[in-house]
Amino acid sequence: MSIQLNDTHPSIAIAELMRVLVDEDRVEWDTAWDITTKTFAYTNHTVLPEALETWSEGLMAHLLPRHLQIIREIDRRFLIQVGEKFSDDPDKKAQMAIITNHGDGMVHMARLAIVGSHTVNGVSRLHSEILKNNVFKGFYAMTPDKFRNVTNGITPRRWLLQANPPLSDLITNAIGEGWAKDLEELKGLEPLAEDSEFRRLFRDIKKANKNFMSNYLKKTAGLSYDPDFLLDCQVKRFHEYKRQLLNVLHVITLYNRIREGEPDRNITPRTVLFSGKSAPGYFICKLIIKLINNISVVIDADPEVSKKLKVIFVPNYSVTLAQRITPAAELSEQISTAGYEASGTGNMKFTLNGALTIGTLDGANVEIREEVGEENFFLFGLKADEIMTLNHKYNSRSYYEQNSRLRQAIDQISGGHFSPDNSGLFQPIVNSLLDYDRFFVLADYEAYIRCQEQVSEAYKDEESWTKMAILNVARSGKFSSDRAIHEYAKNIWNVKPVSL
Repeated sequence: MSIQLNDTHPSIAIAELMRVLVDEDRVEWDTAWDITTKTFAYTNHTVLPEALETWSEGLMAHLLPRHLQIIREIDRRFLIQVGEKFSDDPDKKAQMAIITNHGDGMVHMARLAIVGSHTVNGVSRLHSEILKNNVFKGFYAMTPDKFRNVTNGITPRRWLLQANPPLSDLITNAIGEGWAKDLEELKGLEPLAEDSEFRRLFRDIKKANKNFMSNYLKKTAGLSYDPDFLLDCQVKRFHEYKRQLLNVLHVITLYNRIREGEPDRNITPRTVLFSGKSAPGYFICKLIIKLINNISVVIDADPEVSKKLKVIFVPNYSVTLAQRITPAAELSEQISTAGYEASGTGNMKFTLNGALTIGTLDGANVEIREEVGEENFFLFGLKADEIMTLNHKYNSRSYYEQNSRLRQAIDQISGGHFSPDNSGLFQPIVNSLLDYDRFFVLADYEAYIRCQEQVSEAYKDEESWTKMAILNVARSGKFSSDRAIHEYAKNIWNVKPVSL
């Protein structure tokens, strides 16, 4: 039997299996531990320290006293091994202990998951390297063979066949229906990127999907946009590391350029569509959503700006809504701080449906860019190792002071331009950027603005943009969940497929 721990949330199952084996089945400890570690494998989904679950010993002692006893014994035995492995480094025990500050300490569930599993994997190549070389460095040094990578995938049956029937039909008519079971067959579309008639059909489908989405939003949310505008989408959970705020700063920069009378030929009309939810208590992200809505109102009230720019926040985000947005999108915003996004799957869904990506070298973006080709991906921003180097000497205020466009945008947020009835409403956002910009929004601002200018220029060449979009679809086969499951089966669970 194999049990895959999907992040740290279910890792108490390690102590529970030990309890069942030792207490109920009367199995000797070493044998029980051997069974347990051969049963569990652990997939890590985040490098954020606050998301690597910890529980107080006091709470666990109150709710699960026997489980805490078992975890303490697991920890005691493990630390003996740590001491033997790193006899010249006494600090390693404190760095790797499952329970820190015994008696009044914290139980580190990710460490329990690593110690109690036979395999640990990240969900993109970059993420797995960060786990080995940074987040779980000591554990990797102790048991390097335990660490693997399985890049995430998405199901083509839902995210293309079901979500985008017109494009699915076009693909099937061109290369047959085998792609739905073997996504690598999409490579057969590559030559068709050079076919003007295929490009026209592909483009007509994208336009029809944009029209459908516009009508759907008008009916369900009272929102609308011009389908002739570039549809620029950032659809994902709201979190500061995903940097919806960087997108907001670009929107304000565009707003200012249009208001200042920049020639029409320099401005590609675009709709910037946001959707997603914030954790209930995540104050800053709730405030960012409010800021997006306020900016939308200001833009709609300006007749000159609204001819070129539209901002939409689509409420009540759901997977069903994503299935409608994804086929219509033309630009996919994957702009997280490099080194913070484990993988992402929205990036894969947009690519599969023919949206081009603007993004950092983060998570699965790295592999998407390799697959679709550097020339078919809009890359910007600091790399993960550059972020780590900059981290100790980063001064976000210096970027604010040196860049007049950035300073103008932040001053407008701070001065109440987008909240005239409450000028200080968004001051916490400004403070987060200027006092402790821990996700390097300001450091990447200028590179992001330049990259967005490349996007705008590229979109003006309809034939070239369509060719790039087709190649994104054609080269997205690696990101099928079928491939991911086969890798789990072969490299982690050690099971073979049943012949049918």
